Amino acid sequence: MNGVEERVTRVLRVLRDDLWTLRTDPLPPSVWLRWLPHGLVCLVAFGTLVANGDFLGDRYQLGAQFGPLCAIVQGVAVVLALWRPVPAWWLSTVVTVVVALVALVARGRLFHDPHSGDPSWPWGPPGLIAQCTVLLLLSLRVPTRVSVEALALTALATYVVQGVIGGANYGPSGMLAVTLFAVVVLLGTALRGRREARHQLVEQAGITAEERARRTVLEERNRIARELHDVVAHHMSVISIQAQVAPHLVENPSAELRENLEGIRKNALEALTELRRVLGVLRSENPEDPYGLGAAGGGAAPHTPQPTLDRLDALIDNTRAAGLDVVTLVRGKAPAYPPGMQLSAYRIVQEALSNALRHAPGSQVRVEVTHDRRGLSLEVTNSRPRGPVRSSPGAGHGLLGMRERAVMLGGHVAAHPTLHGGFTVLAFLPKDGTDLPPVEDTGPPADLELIFPEPRPKPPTAGPAAGSPSGPLSGPASGLSSGLSGKPVRPASGPSAEPPTGDATR
Repeated sequence: MNGVEERVTRVLRVLRDDLWTLRTDPLPPSVWLRWLPHGLVCLVAFGTLVANGDFLGDRYQLGAQFGPLCAIVQGVAVVLALWRPVPAWWLSTVVTVVVALVALVARGRLFHDPHSGDPSWPWGPPGLIAQCTVLLLLSLRVPTRVSVEALALTALATYVVQGVIGGANYGPSGMLAVTLFAVVVLLGTALRGRREARHQLVEQAGITAEERARRTVLEERNRIARELHDVVAHHMSVISIQAQVAPHLVENPSAELRENLEGIRKNALEALTELRRVLGVLRSENPEDPYGLGAAGGGAAPHTPQPTLDRLDALIDNTRAAGLDVVTLVRGKAPAYPPGMQLSAYRIVQEALSNALRHAPGSQVRVEVTHDRRGLSLEVTNSRPRGPVRSSPGAGHGLLGMRERAVMLGGHVAAHPTLHGGFTVLAFLPKDGTDLPPVEDTGPPADLELIFPEPRPKPPTAGPAAGSPSGPLSGPASGLSSGLSGKPVRPASGPSAEPPTGDATR
């Protein structure tokens, strides 16, 4: 018996926790219908209130005060189910049981109308609709277990009132009511499960997008770390060689000097060995892409030196050979930049040209490199594509990699479409590596306007022909001015033109 008592106690405790509560569980607005379902529920509540008041007073003979009062309470229960479905279910069920019992106790039997027949009992039509609405709202908001418990208690109350207590001169409605309640609960549970599945799918999609973005950042940082490890390893090799050669450059070096230089050389070699181990871990497993750069045909040997600004000309020549018209402009004299800064500048220009090849085939590209006392400025701008743009299989890491490289050096990168349908990439790398205030990439100004010149009319002929009106001859437009600059124009006034969107998916 102890086991049975424990199970009964556990069941009662679960029922108490699930159904004996006043917690708020409001029905949220619909995605497509917004607040229309709430309005429909209020309309159902008003309809059941009016119909129930007439039914309880006319068929159940509950009096002019008690009948309308019970109808009001059941209508309030329907509206209350929008915010507190469990208390609303209790209220509707208790009112129905009380009405059924009062009709039996007060009258001894239900009022019999020979014209309309026996009334439905214990669930009248208005009360049946109200209870179905409450159970539907309940099953939409609470877990399935709570909905099943509410349905079971409703069926139990119906059985006790109709099957155990019973009455005379009535049309039994218990079986129909329980069947409708079960269908309504099943429908509400299915809709709730569908909504939860959709919500979980949206959350999972959001988590997947965040994980993809985080993985993209880590991949770009790993790629940059591989390249910078090569630069550091080169410096460590130079230190080792200089420490080995230094004693031979001094006449009669002391034993302390030899010992210190030998220690420097040994430490440099040990650091170089550790760097090689780390670099071996960071290397790509693909033998055709040892650096993990993902460039087609870039199967360079593992010991190929990292590119610098001196190789920009070769990069631009290769881009021209691929079909782009590239124009270069260099301002200022290039100082001795650190190797890491030169590598980042080269990779930014390389990625910008690669984007132009993929997203703007046949376009004109302008590469500007500006050297000043603050640092290095880069600008790569391409015009509108002239050929068909094919879908790119890239993962979209290009702009992210540019920004990571620039931020690592204390600089910044901005990229946005141009008004002529092209794309521009602006980058600044400080010479001393000092962090600069971040620049927000807001794109082109919203009020920037572009005005094309009016077509020029053809010049007048030597003289008007006979029978024709005098004056200059009119003809088709001669085209736009060939001197139109490739830069956006901000006119003083004129009709606004919507800027082209360009190719922003890079």
